[in-house]
Amino acid sequence: MARASSGLAYPERFYAAAAYVGFDGSPNSNDKDIGSRFSTDVALILYALYQQATVGPCNVPKPSLWNPVEQGKWKSWKQLGNMVSAEAMRLFVKILEEEEPGWYSRASNSVLEPVTDVQMNHNAIVEPIIENRNSFAETKTISAENGGLIETQDIDVVSEGLGSVVVYDQWTSPTITGQRPKGRYEHAAAVVEDKMYIYGGNHNGRYLSDLHVLDLRSCTWSKVEAKVESKSVETPSPVNITPSAGHSLIPWENKLLSIAGHTKDPSETFQVKAFDLQIGTWSMLNTYGKPPVSRGGQSVTLVGTTLVIFGGQDAKQTLLNDLHILDLETLTWDEIDAVGVPPSPRSGHAAAVHAERYLLIFGGGSHATCFNDLHVLDLQTMEWSRPTQQGEIPVPRAGHAGVTVGENWFIVGGGDNKSGASETVVLNMSTLAWSVVTSVEGRVPLASEGLSLVVGSLNGEDILISFGGYNGHYNSEVNVLKPSHKSTLQSKIMEGPLPDSLSAVHNATNPTRDLESEFEVGQEGKIRETAIDNFEPMKSKGGETSEHILAMLKAEKEELESSFNNVKLQSLQLKQELADAEARNTDLYKELQSVRGQLASEQSRCFKLEVVVAELRQKLQTMETLQRELELLQRQKATSEQVAINAKQRQGSGGVWGWLAGSTPQNADDA
Repeated sequence: MARASSGLAYPERFYAAAAYVGFDGSPNSNDKDIGSRFSTDVALILYALYQQATVGPCNVPKPSLWNPVEQGKWKSWKQLGNMVSAEAMRLFVKILEEEEPGWYSRASNSVLEPVTDVQMNHNAIVEPIIENRNSFAETKTISAENGGLIETQDIDVVSEGLGSVVVYDQWTSPTITGQRPKGRYEHAAAVVEDKMYIYGGNHNGRYLSDLHVLDLRSCTWSKVEAKVESKSVETPSPVNITPSAGHSLIPWENKLLSIAGHTKDPSETFQVKAFDLQIGTWSMLNTYGKPPVSRGGQSVTLVGTTLVIFGGQDAKQTLLNDLHILDLETLTWDEIDAVGVPPSPRSGHAAAVHAERYLLIFGGGSHATCFNDLHVLDLQTMEWSRPTQQGEIPVPRAGHAGVTVGENWFIVGGGDNKSGASETVVLNMSTLAWSVVTSVEGRVPLASEGLSLVVGSLNGEDILISFGGYNGHYNSEVNVLKPSHKSTLQSKIMEGPLPDSLSAVHNATNPTRDLESEFEVGQEGKIRETAIDNFEPMKSKGGETSEHILAMLKAEKEELESSFNNVKLQSLQLKQELADAEARNTDLYKELQSVRGQLASEQSRCFKLEVVVAELRQKLQTMETLQRELELLQRQKATSEQVAINAKQRQGSGGVWGWLAGSTPQNADDA
């Protein structure tokens, strides 16, 4: 995965921030602690964004007016409207980083695995759009032309299942039946006998342990109800198959080997699990020698009967660049101390083997940045080198996936924590020349991090199959691409000297061509004539025949040059239009960022006003209580005055009767 300043990718970065703040998933979690650490308006904003990210839009009833605190929290959440979960996560982390810039370093000192199992609100329907937004009832082709979306119905290629894949170099989403797996990323996939297996992964911060299979013939999903053996493959030992993510899945004999991966309670050393495809059971392989430390995000490459493991990130979030080999026949580990300069520590990279001798490492991420460098390890001499890349070098990325078809290495997806990589690129491993196969547009699964990519077969032709990934949504969509002969040959026509590290392989795979003349179209539209060796003009008894043939060849050449000039002119026009569109897109993006900033400011101001209004309402309620008490005192005073008047009147009447009886009246002062 790509690594940002916090050392984690989304959504783990958000969950780590939420755990640091004190949210445990319940609406009232640690309110006192949060209120003491942040100001009232910041606490309200964090609460609202957390609820929006984990629960979704506010649908709970409005609290009573007698509870201004709960009412303020409710209104803060309600005002977020239909803000998507990913945006709420990023705003939450951004506000926390503004309030406490060093939060991650303090959190990582006390928590080794900040995101493993985040408790969610049980009263809410979490992320209703985690599953695919696209319906599988339609077959869609995802853009090869200027990144637009093209419906395959428009080109009359609709049919059932993988039969719809008749367009070359374009991603299509075929019709899939059966129960789809839950959306996920950092899972692992492998193909065995026209079946694609999907195992584990990460969904909403939870590690998964389910195993699903897609039948590539019928295009039907089904879940594998796996069992667990009580003993390991070699010697008796208890088996504990735990959910994991960031692992690798390797077919070997009649088994699937799950290699390493992050778990909720990580072990100290590397673990290798085996799923028996015949009896459907999981077991743990007992290995010998010194195993590597446990990790996830590493690369695992099958070379002959050995597995070559490089890099990854351990349970303490330490990035690695060590090299280990596991012999699958003896199950023995061997740590390799290669010569030369190895790749820098990283995870989320891709690896491939060429000619059973050269291990290639591309991309990956560290805590601070992503890479687009290429490193080659000679497995015979165990020497690292960094050859010069040719062609259109891909942008830095991590969390991408790669597969090889012949001498071509296809790379799909990945990202840099800001945006997903939209280009599907191919590297010719003999010439180390890159070229772009196709490109997608928008937030689609193919521009995701943590997706899987495998190679299948359709009517004798190789096809690329991608699944899952995370791009703000947890995807469960299957996409298929059939590489054309052109895409696999494009990198061969790139000019430039061959790196010394692969010159021997190049000489073996590219013999000299005799008696041929080709016109090839490169990426810049330039027609290049391949060298002609040992060619002599045709001779005949009549000189006129030779001259006629030469004249025909010249005419054809002029016609081709004229056609090429027209194509070149059209290409220039399209490039100009593309440049204009990119400029407009840049302006629109800047405007969007400005609007987002204004919206965030307005939201902050609204939150502050809500707090002030709540305080004023509380004061108003206090004033109303004082008013009622004043009215009560006034009524009591009036009653007392009336009683005094009545008593005085009774005393006056008693004095008259007393005078008549002969009693002495009291003076005025006594009265």
